Amino acid sequence: MHSTPMAPAVVRHCIETSGLSPVGMANIRELNRLVGRIEAQTGETFIRMEMGIPGLDPPAIAVEAEKQALTDGVGAVYPPFDGVPALKKEIARFLRNFLNVAVDAQHCLPTVGAMQGCFLAMMMAGRRIKGREKMVFIDPGFPVNKLQAQVLGLPQERFDVYDHRGEALRSRLSAVLERGDVAAILYSNPNNPAWICFDETELGIIGELATRHDVVVIEDLAYIGMDFRQDYGRPGEAPWIPTVARYTNNYVLIISASKSFSLAGQRIGMTAIADSLFRSRGNNLKRWFGSDQFGYAYIFGAVYAMCAGVSHSAQYGLTALLRAVNSGVYDFVDAVRVYGDRARTMKALFLQNGFTLVYDQDLGQPLADGFYFTVAYPGFSGVQLVEELLYYGISAISLTTTGSDRHEGIRACVSLTDASRFDTLEARLVQFHRDHSAGRRIVAPSSPT
Repeated sequence: MHSTPMAPAVVRHCIETSGLSPVGMANIRELNRLVGRIEAQTGETFIRMEMGIPGLDPPAIAVEAEKQALTDGVGAVYPPFDGVPALKKEIARFLRNFLNVAVDAQHCLPTVGAMQGCFLAMMMAGRRIKGREKMVFIDPGFPVNKLQAQVLGLPQERFDVYDHRGEALRSRLSAVLERGDVAAILYSNPNNPAWICFDETELGIIGELATRHDVVVIEDLAYIGMDFRQDYGRPGEAPWIPTVARYTNNYVLIISASKSFSLAGQRIGMTAIADSLFRSRGNNLKRWFGSDQFGYAYIFGAVYAMCAGVSHSAQYGLTALLRAVNSGVYDFVDAVRVYGDRARTMKALFLQNGFTLVYDQDLGQPLADGFYFTVAYPGFSGVQLVEELLYYGISAISLTTTGSDRHEGIRACVSLTDASRFDTLEARLVQFHRDHSAGRRIVAPSSPT
C-alpha cells in the first residue's frame, strides 16, 4: 500500500476486524464506530462526514431555561407524556408563524427526537386501516427510517424522486397509490441526503393524492427552514416554509430540535397531527391501541406504550427557545446559516479535486447549500469510495444505503467540519486526487458487468 494520511496498515486491520463486508454498505453507526477505532489507533482525526450530528452549541435561551426548570424541581416529576401545555402551545404558534398552518395545540406533542416521531407516525399509519400497511419512501432518504419500518413489520416500497420532479411526480406516485395497499408516504424536505427541496407544485401533488387515496403523509422536517435560498426566519411573514400541510388534512409533521434548533443532545423533537386526522377513526386501530380514534390511540396507545415522556427539563428548554423564536427575539434560521457557508466551501474543495456532484440540480436550478451534499469520483462506486476515503482520513456514507438509484455517490455532512479544518480537508483531497490521477488505488476496482 502507498502512503496515505491514515496509516494504511492500521486502516486495513480495523476494516478486517470490524466484521463489515463491504465497509461501504455499513450503516451510519457502524461506520462511526469503525472511524473511532481508526482514530484511536492512529492518533489522527478524520474529517467526519458520516453522521448528521449538529456541530453548533445549544442556544443559551434553551440552556438557561432548562437549568431553571431543574432548579425548580421538574427533575423529580414525570412530565405529561403528551407534552407540557406551554410547549404544546408554542409548537402550535410556531406552525402558524412559520408554516402558515393551524394545528390545535392539543394535537402537538414532543417526542424523543424526530427519530421517535417518525417511528410513532409509521406505527400509527401502518395500523390505521385494514389491508393498508405499506410505507412508501420518496427517496433518497434517511436510512434509519427503512430500518424502523422493518422493525415494525411494515412492507416498504420506494423510488428515487430525482427523475420524477415537478408534474412527473404525479404519475409516479399515482401508480404506487392506486394499488390500494399504502398506509403512508414518508419523505424529508429539505431532502436528506440530496438536499433537493420540493416546491409548492410538488407538495400540492402529494397532498392531493394523499387525500384522494386516504393515505397519511409523514413529512420529515428535520432541517426545517434550512433552504437558505429563502429567508424563512421571520415569524408571521411570507415566505412560508414549504409543507404538504397546506394541501391535505392527512398529515403528520415531524420536526427535529437537533438541527435547526441545535439541541441534539437533549433528544427532543416535535410532532404535529392534522386536526381532522387526529379526530378520525381507523378500523384497525382498536385491535392494537384500545381505541379506534386516531389521536387518542396515538397518545394513549402508542406514545404511552413507548415511553413515560420526553425529558421534563428539555421540554422547558425548548419551550423557552420556541417562545423567543415565535416572538422574533431569536432568528433560528440565521443561527444555523453557517451550515450553508460550510457546504459552499467544502463542495468547492471536492470539485477542485476531481469529484463531481451527484445530485446537482433542483428543478433546473443549482442546489441550495445546506447540511448535506453528494459527490462521486470517477471509477468508483459509492460503496468503494467510502472505503477508499477512509485511508485519507475522510468518512462518509454510501448513497446506496439511502435508497438512491445513483450508486456511484456518497453523502457528505458538513456539520462537524468548521473553517479550522478546511485546510486539512483540502490537503487530503489534493493527495487523493493526485494518487488516483497517477493510477494508485487501494480498493479494487469494480468488475465489468
